[in-house]
This record gives sequence, structure tokens and C-alpha cells, in this order.
Amino acid sequence: MASIQSKDPVPSGEKTFFGHPRGMATLFMTEMWERFSWYGMRALLVLYLYSAVSDGGLGIDHTTAVAIYGVYNAVVYMVAMPGGWVADRLWGARKAVLVGGVVIAAGHFTLAIPHSAVFFLGLGLIAIGTGLLKPNISALVGDLYQDQPSARRDAGFTLFYMAINIGGLLAPLTVGYLGEHVDWHLGFGLAGVGMSLAVVQYVLGGKHLGDAGLKPTNPASHAEKRSALNRVLLWTGVAAGALLIDVLLGTYDIEHIVNALAVLGVVVPIGYFVVIFRSPKLTAEGRPKIVAFVWFFMTAVLFWMIFDQSGSLLNIFADEKTNRLIGGWEFPASWLQSANPAWVIILAPIFASLWVKLAQRNREPSTPVKFGLAMLLIGGSFALMGLAGAAAAASDTGKVTVFWLLAVYGVQTMGEMCLSPVGLSLSTKLAPKEFISQIMGLWFLAVATGNALNGWATRLNEPLGDSLYYTLWAVVAGLTGVAFIFGARKLRSLTGEVH
Repeated sequence: MASIQSKDPVPSGEKTFFGHPRGMATLFMTEMWERFSWYGMRALLVLYLYSAVSDGGLGIDHTTAVAIYGVYNAVVYMVAMPGGWVADRLWGARKAVLVGGVVIAAGHFTLAIPHSAVFFLGLGLIAIGTGLLKPNISALVGDLYQDQPSARRDAGFTLFYMAINIGGLLAPLTVGYLGEHVDWHLGFGLAGVGMSLAVVQYVLGGKHLGDAGLKPTNPASHAEKRSALNRVLLWTGVAAGALLIDVLLGTYDIEHIVNALAVLGVVVPIGYFVVIFRSPKLTAEGRPKIVAFVWFFMTAVLFWMIFDQSGSLLNIFADEKTNRLIGGWEFPASWLQSANPAWVIILAPIFASLWVKLAQRNREPSTPVKFGLAMLLIGGSFALMGLAGAAAAASDTGKVTVFWLLAVYGVQTMGEMCLSPVGLSLSTKLAPKEFISQIMGLWFLAVATGNALNGWATRLNEPLGDSLYYTLWAVVAGLTGVAFIFGARKLRSLTGEVH
């Protein structure tokens, strides 16, 4: 990881932000407040879904609430791909981020309305807005560093990554407290305030972005626009028609929507891989690299399926089976959602420095080995959860010390450091130039597919119990990690010069 302070020369007289283009301040604050709103809402979501109606929640059973959480996360990542298309072909990244921010804020304020009928409308608005904003604000960051040294670009993205984790750290502490201890809807409303601040300062700071993202990079023709609109209307009609039939037959259940979206999360990446492998543009040299990428993709899916249970099952464990007393005061369960971004801020510089030092000694692990280590670590985190579940069951109070979850999140974050940035870099290296956008999209879809599978995997928690459930996934992840480490040489033969 590059240092935050850029050491590259800055043009004389140019105002900077920690040595970076002034526009980075605008994007930094926009991303920080957007992540504040997202992680704040996410910290409350599953707790609100299953809390009793008498306590202001929706009273949905634990299993369905966790499934909704997982599938919703999947949808948010899936809509990032059409969000990128809108920016590239229709509006440009600048407008896409602005519209996305406004829609996200509207979604959060919709969640603040104390009526269950509009709650899922609010979630839908947040998903659409995030799909427009999230991929395109990163593109704007890249645009600020055109024709500049790669080291300065790396440092800029490091600074941007810090914005994500600062927002993620602060959100559960504020939004979580207000939602759990005062009123759920006030908490959701505070997340909306954060997003509104992002929009306001984005507009005010837009003058510092220059020409970045003002125009679409590949404008769609009139015929292409009409074709895209027809497809959107067709599939929207199909979805609305299926829902209407379900309602008219009297068989409607929210799990039908959850299951349909989960299937979509699996089908979409499979479809993308089929298109790539059948393309005549895929050369004999590029095919083995795509085959290797499939293995990395499937492993990432399993990793994120386990990792992203932190906001669902682990959040419920924090609420019901963790002793959160400090003196005589019990802090909100949602506060523990700040543990991961806190660990990232602590560990990211350490891991970045570690890889550099190992590389200098020619001892840096290969990418397959790093993936294997990531799976061993994520498996180890769930092994700890299995022990925590057993300890809670054996305890007189049915609860365990908060240090169990802090340790779990710490181990998970170490796994994240071995997989997330490494996989992002790997995707750019393995992708043939004709498919680089699709491969990058597929890498982010791994998160969506993992969360989609969560809608089904987490249903095993109730029949198996905490100890057996977490141990089961620990074993699966551990075996995957071992297989990756022992298969590293075979994978390297597929990736060629990419290590």
C-alpha cells in the first residue's frame, strides 16, 4: 500500500489535499459520508427486521431476516454493473454519482418513515442509488490521476480507501446507538443526513474535479438506448407480472422474492463466464488465465459468503449472546460492526509493508498461496465462532465476553487483507484486454454471489445450532485453503507470467 502523502511533485500554485489533487477532498468526503450512511443502515438492518413489533421492529423471524440481509447485499453489488453502464454510455460518471447520491438519501429518509409498507421501497432506492454511485466515484478518482505516475495514483486510492473505513468506523457508533437506544427510524434518518451531507459537499466541490467524468466515455447510439430501455421494461414487466400472479393466487411470501434474487445472484456470473468462454475474441493464450480466474472467483465467493455474515448472524450473536456491559451500561450490539473497519485501519499498513519486505527478500507468497491463507484465516474465524457458540451454550447467562467477537473480526480482517486487494490486482492482470471490464465486474460479482448464497446457507444455523454451524463452515473454508496452497503450482501454470 502506498503512503497517503504523495511524494510526487505537485504543480506550482496548485492547492492540494495531502499532496493530492484538490478534487480528492471532494471525492474523499463524498465517499466517507456515503459509507457512513451505508454502514449505519447495515448495522441496524437485521436487528430491525427481527426485533418484535412491540419494540418498533418488523417482527420477522431470524432465519428470514438473515436471508433478506444477505440477498439485499447481493442486489446492491449486482446493480453496480448496470450503474457503470449508465455512466459509460449515457450520463458520464459525474452525473451518475450525483443522481445516485440523491436517490440513496431519498432511500434512507424513506426508511425513516415509521411504516412497514414503505420500508422495502427505501431499501430498493438505496440499492439503485448505490449501483449508480459506487462504481463511478472510483472511476472519478482514477480520472484525477491521468498522465500521473502510478505511485501517486496508488497513494490516491489508498487515501480513498481510508475514507471508506473512516465512514464505516463512525457509522455504527452513531447511527447504531440512535437506532437501538432511541428509535430505529431516527437511526435510519441519521444515515440519510450523512448521505445528504455527501451530496451537498459533492456539488459544492465539483469545481475541483475539472473535466473528470463530465461526459460518457462510450456514448450509446439512439438505437442502443432504445434497445436497453426495451430490455429494462421487459424484465421489469416480467418481475412485476410474477409478483402480481403470486399475490392474486394468495401464495405470496417474502421468501419467494428472496429466493428469486438469490438465484439471480448465481445465474448472472455464470452467464458472464459462458459469454466469455464462447467469445471468438478469447485467444488460446487467454483461455487458461480465464480458467484460473474461475477458481479464484469461486474461492472468493465462499470467502465473502462467510465474511459477510458479520452483519447478519454475527450481529444477532452480538445482540443476544454477547455480554456488552461496561459498568452498569450495555452498549449497542451494532457498535461491534465498527470492529472490521477499525481492524482494517490498523492492519492494512502492516500487511502492505509485510508484502513489500517479503518481496525484497524474494519470499513473498504467490497469489494462490495468499488466497489459501485467506481461506484458512476466514475458516479460523468461524472456528472461533464455533467455540464462542459452545461457550455461550455452557454459560449460566447464555452469553460470552465481547472479546470473542473482537478476535473473530480481527482474524477475518487478516483474511480480507490476503484476498481483497490481492484479488483486485489479480483481476487486472489475468484479464485479456478484450474482457477487462467484464472480469473486473465479475470480481465484484463474487461478493454479490457470496451474499446471494448467504440467503440459503444461513438457514442451517437454526437447525444445526451455533457451534456445529460455524464449525461446519470453518472446515469447508479450511479444506479450500489447504487445496489452494497445494494446488498453487498448477494454478501458476495456468496464469503464466502472472504471479
